[in-house]
Amino acid sequence: MKKYEIQQNRVVMVDVPVPEINEHQVLVKMHALALNHRDYLVVNGVTRWKLSEDGRVPVADGAGEVVKLGRSVTEFALGDKVSSLIVPNWQDGEMTPAKLQGSPGGPGADGLAAEYVVFEQSAIVKFPQYLSYQDAAALPCAGVTAWNAIVENSHLIPGDSVLIIGTGGVSLFAMQFALMMGCEVIVTSSSDEKLTQVRKLGAHHTINYKKHEDWVEQVMQITNQKGVAHIAEVVGGNHLNESLKCIRSGGTISQIGAIQGVVEGALDTAEIMYKAVNIKGVEVGSKAMHKRMLRAMQVQLMKPVIHQVFDFSELGEAIDYQGSGGQFGKIGISF
Repeated sequence: MKKYEIQQNRVVMVDVPVPEINEHQVLVKMHALALNHRDYLVVNGVTRWKLSEDGRVPVADGAGEVVKLGRSVTEFALGDKVSSLIVPNWQDGEMTPAKLQGSPGGPGADGLAAEYVVFEQSAIVKFPQYLSYQDAAALPCAGVTAWNAIVENSHLIPGDSVLIIGTGGVSLFAMQFALMMGCEVIVTSSSDEKLTQVRKLGAHHTINYKKHEDWVEQVMQITNQKGVAHIAEVVGGNHLNESLKCIRSGGTISQIGAIQGVVEGALDTAEIMYKAVNIKGVEVGSKAMHKRMLRAMQVQLMKPVIHQVFDFSELGEAIDYQGSGGQFGKIGISF
């Protein structure tokens, strides 16, 4: 079979035998992968994603068909359509450092960029039939993270206002889930083209922050100077102060990412206290969250936004494109 390995900060395709499974494992024939920014960081050895040695199999998210079962496997059957989990050790309950270990495609475990992949039966989940393999592959990291932020760790009710920063993968999922909950959604971006696309997806208000330096005031005008109930904050660093200006008293800011690579900033702690703001750090989500997300999506027949699908043979090009940040939605890989 074909698989990829990371060698000297690039992906290299190699030929290897189809792997064997033990009694607790499942063999999955992969049909689709989906990229996250972390995949670009791992391949290029950026900050905490730098690998200690070559040979790691890249890519965290994927979906495929169960083709072989260990004799002790009871949760799955041959032919089941399944997707991976971003943190397979976090099955349910509160997050702990131990539960976050072993995420595929990073420093701690091999990823899914192979024609056949062995999973522990606890590390995959069945997905609804209305979703394609490519749809399901897009969900484990960005989808579950957004679900955790907007649904699991919020106090939103229909009619509340939600501010979505940017139009990356997590941001688009956060927008879709906020709309699913009946919220009024405001989206910011530096691209008029992308803002046109989010309006087509249902966003109620859009702001180009490059053209409008007073974008914070525009958020306040939209909310009659009250501020929004919830913010999906993906920039990090000092940008959190801008979000603090937009949040209403008692509102929640979900700190999801640091897309500009800045992880430190000088925060206005007085504003946090004055507004009684809830700042919630969000780190992916559990298998139980993933299942709840799938049930909610099935009710609404919600699908992820797929920007472009590359062939498996073009994985290197796809990862470079992911790093460019020019996409609207997820980058997919088809086998």
